[in-house]
Amino acid sequence: MGRPDGSEKIPASRFDHAQAWTARLALALAAAVVPIMLTAAGFHSITLLALGLGALAVAAAAVWIALTHRGLVRVLAGTVAVLAPLGAVVRSAMVGALWPMIVSAGLLLLAAAVGRVALAMGASPARLKGRVVEPPKRPYLIMNPRSGGGKVDRFGLVAKASTLGAEVQVLDPDRPQDVAELARAAVARGADLLGVAGGDGTQALVAAVAAEHDVPFMVIPAGTRNHLAMDLGLDRDDPSTSLRALDDGVEISIDLGSVAGRTFVNNASFGAYAAIVQSPAYRDTKLHTTLDLLPELLTHRSGPRLVARAGEVVIEAPQAVLVSNNPYLAGSGGGFGRRLRLDSGVLGVLGITADTALKAAGLVWGRRSAALTSFTAREVIVDADAPEVPVGVDGEALMLPTPVRCLVRPGALRVRTPSASVGRVHREHLPVRWRTLWGLAFPPRRTERRRTHRTAV
Repeated sequence: MGRPDGSEKIPASRFDHAQAWTARLALALAAAVVPIMLTAAGFHSITLLALGLGALAVAAAAVWIALTHRGLVRVLAGTVAVLAPLGAVVRSAMVGALWPMIVSAGLLLLAAAVGRVALAMGASPARLKGRVVEPPKRPYLIMNPRSGGGKVDRFGLVAKASTLGAEVQVLDPDRPQDVAELARAAVARGADLLGVAGGDGTQALVAAVAAEHDVPFMVIPAGTRNHLAMDLGLDRDDPSTSLRALDDGVEISIDLGSVAGRTFVNNASFGAYAAIVQSPAYRDTKLHTTLDLLPELLTHRSGPRLVARAGEVVIEAPQAVLVSNNPYLAGSGGGFGRRLRLDSGVLGVLGITADTALKAAGLVWGRRSAALTSFTAREVIVDADAPEVPVGVDGEALMLPTPVRCLVRPGALRVRTPSASVGRVHREHLPVRWRTLWGLAFPPRRTERRRTHRTAV
């Protein structure tokens, strides 16, 4: 029987069958690497694998040395960081395994892509459950014409939003304006939806007002990175599509983070990066300023010495701590910077403690590295041997008094999104877990247990 929209409903058995065969194809592509390498290099392939992993570890250690030194030492370490993996490639060519390695790398990339398709087929489309709602009667949108290199003007967002009945406030690029106060004034006048076309920092300020007054919030990805929009499944290439939430939208509830009472939608960062963005020179010369400040910051010769605590977990003297509104995918095959959920009710915490070249080399192993601490918590306390510490809150540089308390506010924000974006799965960002793929490819057989019913006489 067809669906109301005319499409055919796919039976669950057919769906599971297709997913299983897709997972099997991914495993087969990955497994094909073994005979290819054994045929090309024999048992040398094992040596080449060890050499490659060793080269990556040496390169990581050399990068750490380059970042913590200046002058000739930095130049030499940078040279080693380039030559180490290059040497592994040359060694592979000498034993006739270069092209097989390139083919194998291509097969692994293809296997990962197919694996993501299989995982996406099983991803729940209701991971962010949407509620059908009536269109807002008095939506109020704040737009920053400078965000994202002028996306507001380039995509005609003001005219399109006005056509859909929204009151639009375009920020004056030459005069600083308090967006939070603009949002509060709009709510006082009867606005029943608040939206922002701008960066994540501006999004966070208005989102805090929306949560405070229990008013729906709308994200228009007109900033540079638009991390929140990405995790909501919105189209970052065409921000005008998010305006469909005004007449064809659904409402979802997501969490908010709080750092020292200030709301964040993405993350609060402590340590080296937070200290670097505080520098007045950072905005004009980002790379030069970073390289100039890192040696002292990474070796604790300058800057506060941090301690992060969450329950029984303690991170002593980390170079960096990232507290995120829901955990990021890190070191799990999906790349950093993505959150599969925004409603798990916990903070994600990543701490890097790489105070030696050996620990830096261990970062090659991702989450399994001793230099990386990763966990989730509802509350995190970041303290320091200083009365205040630099903190980057959704990209905004702040100085906050210690200890700094980070909290999660589960389901605090009602977000209005286009109905087409709810549950949208980004296959390219899904973490590829081979054990999960194996379970999808070869699920355990279900055995029916016969129950014997006794009839009482």
